[in-house]
Amino acid sequence: MSDSESPSGWPGGWFGRLLSRPEHNPAETQNTASRKRMISAAENFHRLRVEDVMVPRADIIAVAMSTGLHDLTSAFKSAGHSRLPVYEKTLDEPLGMVHIKDVMPYLMLDADGLTGRTYPSRQVIQHIRRPVLFVPPSMLAQDLLRRMQARRCHMAIVVDEYGGTDGIVTLEDLIEPIVGDIDDEHDDADVQMHRVSVQGKNPVWEADARVGIDEFEKAIGRDFATLDEEDGVDTLGGLVFTLAGRVPERGEIIYHPDGLEFEVIDADPRRVKTLRIQSRGPAPVAAPSHTSTDEASAVESQAAE
Repeated sequence: MSDSESPSGWPGGWFGRLLSRPEHNPAETQNTASRKRMISAAENFHRLRVEDVMVPRADIIAVAMSTGLHDLTSAFKSAGHSRLPVYEKTLDEPLGMVHIKDVMPYLMLDADGLTGRTYPSRQVIQHIRRPVLFVPPSMLAQDLLRRMQARRCHMAIVVDEYGGTDGIVTLEDLIEPIVGDIDDEHDDADVQMHRVSVQGKNPVWEADARVGIDEFEKAIGRDFATLDEEDGVDTLGGLVFTLAGRVPERGEIIYHPDGLEFEVIDADPRRVKTLRIQSRGPAPVAAPSHTSTDEASAVESQAAE
């Protein structure tokens, strides 16, 4: 196996092969949109920093070193994660992480009434705690990915200049910007969509970006233009990505040629999460050909506002 094909050569070698892949035959047309998004994401990945992909401090679910076996099990159950950070007294004193599979032997002992004889319940974490990486928020995401591969570590604690905890990053957080959401059997499968108001004759909808285009078309009683069909887009988020040619920012408004307006309600650097949709008539007319690129961008920005 060559260096470029070995795990140590990834992500560089893998990105190179992805970006240099030849044109695909017509039988793979349905995968075109997904492939375009992945190529675009791979091209942009080298610009991302740890702070762009981390789980912020406010969203961290962690356990104290003194947590007992039963409370630890409950924490895993409520969090729906296989790994949890461990801290001493506060999140600013991180000590490592625990993995659910390391807890299982103790649960079996506990079921047999043997936990207390082997290890006191509140000392379990001390015996199963694993190390984590400590990285600054300014570190490039691709550098962290390589470090995680080299250290065989799936979690990093993001620390600020004063040593406080800013957030955490898992291997999944680093992969998702390239391949999209990685949902497992524990992730919320409900995709929401509802009408929030009616302005004149035009209802206003809010929808999860994962809502299917076919489902939304049925809800509003109309079909979109053929843009989504030509590009093989299946979801509203994919449609907005295709229209913008990138991941739009929160608060940005994207126009569909068929007269629909998509306002990005929630998004992060990796994906659009929630959209507000309403009909506003035809999309804004493009700037005249003699107008410079910068002027055209300004016109579009003003129209969006």
